[in-house]
Amino acid sequence: MTLILALDFGGTKLAAATVNIGSRKWLRYERRLSPVGADASTDLEIMRSLIYSLLQDIKPAAIGVSFGGPVDASTGTVRLSHHVAGWENIPLKGLLEEEFGIPVGVDNDANVAALGEHRFGAGQGYDSLFYITVSTGVGGGWILNGQPWRGAGGMAGEIGHIVVDPAGPVCLCGKRGCVERLASGPYMAQNVREILENELSRRQEGEVLRGLVGDNLTLLTGQLVSEAATAGDDLAKEVLHKAAWALGVGIGNVVNLMNPQRFVLGGGVTKAGEDFWRVVRQVARETALPEVDFEIVSATLGDDAPLWGAVALAEMGMP
Repeated sequence: MTLILALDFGGTKLAAATVNIGSRKWLRYERRLSPVGADASTDLEIMRSLIYSLLQDIKPAAIGVSFGGPVDASTGTVRLSHHVAGWENIPLKGLLEEEFGIPVGVDNDANVAALGEHRFGAGQGYDSLFYITVSTGVGGGWILNGQPWRGAGGMAGEIGHIVVDPAGPVCLCGKRGCVERLASGPYMAQNVREILENELSRRQEGEVLRGLVGDNLTLLTGQLVSEAATAGDDLAKEVLHKAAWALGVGIGNVVNLMNPQRFVLGGGVTKAGEDFWRVVRQVARETALPEVDFEIVSATLGDDAPLWGAVALAEMGMP
């Protein structure tokens, strides 16, 4: 059997898995959390130990790599990581090819997850789809005519930085009212915190939220905002509604621009319950032109989408 090695350098976790070509079941799978204060060399060292523990002297035919940050896929160079220091212009493809002597493909996590869902998940049988991940950030990856489409400089798909509210709060990227600024998990938590701390008239709100964190608002996360909304907390519902609205407007604009058949949504925030999905679909439909057909569906590969995409990426690069 021909063995593929799939690697996922996430912002907070590192994962590696092996699979035989044609199989849908991991042979071996290991993941580890990136330690606090990690840098590129720490991550590489941990990943090497995962790889050698998985392979045990068996040589794979190819390696596919998903990386959580901007990547020049043509050269396999990581431009930087927003979460881990020291990744500036690291030739990851070159390093791995030198060490293992086999073809390596490297791309950013949203592009790779799009490949995974297209090949193995909710995008099977569709030749155009846009994959969106909504978690720590909001990223996107294109499949057009059955192939990944990365744009001229590899930056296509940045739906997180479509501006939906020009008067909105300032995003990490410096612009106001980006989709990511309103819809990502950490920003939803920040929005709730700011309302509770800064708006005097609303300080009594968020009872369920406060209960979940024992009144320590620094512990708030996007996931807890979702849980509180499901439990009926009005403030959490308001922030989640705004997140779903921002995402829906972004999707509706992409519909009008590129007309893909399917939108596949993954990431932690998409587990936020039926109300979230209803608002996303409704707002996207209202924003899109009435004559354009599209579907918005849930990703089926879950947290493993980047790893399965790495398998597809490795297969594409094999001789």
